Amino acid sequence: MNLINQISNKGLILDGAMSTALEKQGIDTNNDLWTAIALEKDLDKVYKVHMDYFKAGAQMTITDTYQANVQAFKKHGYTEEQAEDMIAKAVEIAKQARDDYEKKTGIHNFVAASVGSYGAYLARGDEFRGDYKLTSKQYLNFHLPRLKVLLKNKPDCLAIETQPKLEEVVAILDWLKANSPQIPVYVSFTLHDTTKISDGTPLKQAMQKLNEYNQVFAVGANCFKPFLATAAIDKMKEFTKKAIIIYPNLGGVYDEFQRNWIPFNAKFDFRKLSQEWYEHGARIIGGCCSTGIKEVGQIATFYKTISSQKSKQKENLNLNNDLMKFRSSNI
Repeated sequence: MNLINQISNKGLILDGAMSTALEKQGIDTNNDLWTAIALEKDLDKVYKVHMDYFKAGAQMTITDTYQANVQAFKKHGYTEEQAEDMIAKAVEIAKQARDDYEKKTGIHNFVAASVGSYGAYLARGDEFRGDYKLTSKQYLNFHLPRLKVLLKNKPDCLAIETQPKLEEVVAILDWLKANSPQIPVYVSFTLHDTTKISDGTPLKQAMQKLNEYNQVFAVGANCFKPFLATAAIDKMKEFTKKAIIIYPNLGGVYDEFQRNWIPFNAKFDFRKLSQEWYEHGARIIGGCCSTGIKEVGQIATFYKTISSQKSKQKENLNLNNDLMKFRSSNI
């Protein structure tokens, strides 16, 4: 089953945070490369993150390229060739985990290549505010070195994620439409509130603009507080028929000076939340910063109930068809 059919059939389980999982393995992500710091020497740990999420029930994993852009690597003394090699390896290792998991289980999963915003590159929390402005050409000058490497390594789709600005997303999508229209894309914004993305653009305007792009198969939001999700889903559903993707964090606040998350005291049950979000129209559900295999496992537990319900419905349909045939043959 391909990606789009999977989503249309019963939805998709996304993975959880890369950063939290790497930190638990001893990787220090408190730097402006964030999780991309692991791409030079710790690929085995990145592989483990992807594999652990698949084992927990994730059906799509996101590559460790959110903050892995050529410009950031060059600031740290790497050459452009070295930077491109690390970005390529991030896709390769995710695909390897996907393929290894399929060999063991027979289950085919998917890889989404992460395209973080220019705000993420600034490494001071701008992806949650969108308080920067570039021209379309400047956005492309920033994004294309990484984007071309991602496309060359053939992920299943692109994840233009954690985006605070519509104009930045449009610059990327216009280029993709002209140069790589075959690659499926999902777009996920950060939120100012349940009606606006982070830079203040109304969700209505963002959804209506993304409706213009056929290769965008899903739209939504990530890295926001879970209790905002239902209202945001409802608002997005008003203005788009594309699949809705939701992957919130655990409600914490990002400290831009310490470069870490201040935890939120409340506990969230992602099984119950997933059911609520699914009933309101979300079809791709996962977790962002501070979430892990626990939350992904909870989402997977809910999705099993969908499979069970669909199986019963199919059985009932087949039974009804058999009864109709029996009655017809005995008339």
